[in-house]
Amino acid sequence: MGGMEGKLPAISDAERTPLVERLLAIIDAERAKSQKLEGEKEKVESEKEKLEGEKKRLEAELNRFRKRLAQYEPEVWYEGKRTETASETDRPSPSYSMGAEEKRRRGRRRRKKKSPGRRPTEVKFADAKDVRDAYPDGIDPSDCQLVRERAVWRLEDGKAVLVGYRVFAGPGGVEGRIPSVTPRCEYGIEILVVLAFLVYIIGISLDKSCAVLGFFCGLRISKSQADALLRQLARHWDAEYDTLCELIAHAAVVYMDETGWKVGMEGCSLWAFASQLHRVFLFGCRKDDATLDQMLPPDVFAGIGVSDDAHVYRDRFKQGQKCWAHLLRKLIRLALLYPRKKTYQRLLDELLALYRDAKRAAADERLGVEGRKQRVAEFEGRLCQLWQPFWPAETTPDMKPHERDFANFIDEVMRLCLAEELFTFVLQPELVDPTNNISERQLRDPALARKAGRTNKTPKGAHRQSVIVSVLQSLRANLAQFTLSSVLEEVTHWMHDGISLFAKQWQKLKAAQPTFEPNTS
Repeated sequence: MGGMEGKLPAISDAERTPLVERLLAIIDAERAKSQKLEGEKEKVESEKEKLEGEKKRLEAELNRFRKRLAQYEPEVWYEGKRTETASETDRPSPSYSMGAEEKRRRGRRRRKKKSPGRRPTEVKFADAKDVRDAYPDGIDPSDCQLVRERAVWRLEDGKAVLVGYRVFAGPGGVEGRIPSVTPRCEYGIEILVVLAFLVYIIGISLDKSCAVLGFFCGLRISKSQADALLRQLARHWDAEYDTLCELIAHAAVVYMDETGWKVGMEGCSLWAFASQLHRVFLFGCRKDDATLDQMLPPDVFAGIGVSDDAHVYRDRFKQGQKCWAHLLRKLIRLALLYPRKKTYQRLLDELLALYRDAKRAAADERLGVEGRKQRVAEFEGRLCQLWQPFWPAETTPDMKPHERDFANFIDEVMRLCLAEELFTFVLQPELVDPTNNISERQLRDPALARKAGRTNKTPKGAHRQSVIVSVLQSLRANLAQFTLSSVLEEVTHWMHDGISLFAKQWQKLKAAQPTFEPNTS
């Protein structure tokens, strides 16, 4: 209709009869209507595109919520997947076995197994192989009376034994304590420690840990029982975990490193902090300033931070030491991948020689404070002279990837040199190592567990693992021999004395700190 205007011949005034005028009016009206419809069509198409975009966004958000909810209600995820694929394939289950057919005929409802219920204490006590009495300390047994009985599984000579305890109370109502048993638990602390070691240190599953206890010790426990025991142990050690965090925040030197982790289907991080005698793990945390502020508050931590050159550590500590192993690995990679670039190999040789000279200076006990400062100045001068032809290094879009990596490496090393974070280990060799391998070694087993999919399902499980692993690894650092007998001896002292090894260390540290009395004059 719009192209009709060019084809109409010119009409003179003499030819404009009433009929012609009427036809021209009809043509103009149709043209206006056509233009209006074209405008409405464009508007509708624009609205359609907006609605399609909004639909895709809502579908993506719905899918994301289903994934997040799957860790709590897995059926939501599978139901969503089923509805998404229902239009594509509406066929029955591909399993043609008799068992699958019986399930289809029964429907999806599962019959709940009848619980056997809790066994009464009297029945358990009757099955005990040995009966022992628990009297309150410092009270004559003749003045006590029996208040209750408990049956507890213990490990004795490597075998599980059910022991019946008769608990007596004194005149003041003070009850005797069953040795090495957490409150309201029917298993000795030795069973909890063995289970925690198998699951979180060795890294085997709950099912296999139960199988190990059953095969070697004759202790039959289910997966749910094992999970409950680990939960009880984490609650029992929660105060020790808080004390370890305080000790780390007040340590003279802290080594730190991080790696990837997962809680449910959500990606997160695992952070490890290590001092001379203490270890703290954060499973399921965020690799950000807030987490680091929580562990090492800027107004509390005044020590030396040993780490790699991740952005979260930059300009963080009053005094720092960057890991030489991380720096050298970057240059080793370039030298091996690009052997024709002789500059990479030459700089690697020179940097390795400088690093070895610095380690020899750190180990030289003849050097005093001024001598060490002089040696550090010499090392920094050698490094600046070695880097001078390449620095400042600018990256351009036309650079090859390895050239860009080399330029970034040059800038990184010079930045750390100017920040005086490369040779702190020479100034304080008795405190600081040139690498953060201490914390890296703590993350090797968890990294293997992550690759095998053995991560946490819930944030509570992540916290439980953080508590138990931190306490056990800190015991490893404090004990001369990290064995079951030495760990149980130490933990038994905690339960008997009411104070742990870490709490004593924290009290000693607080007593050594100077106290300032306010001037009231």
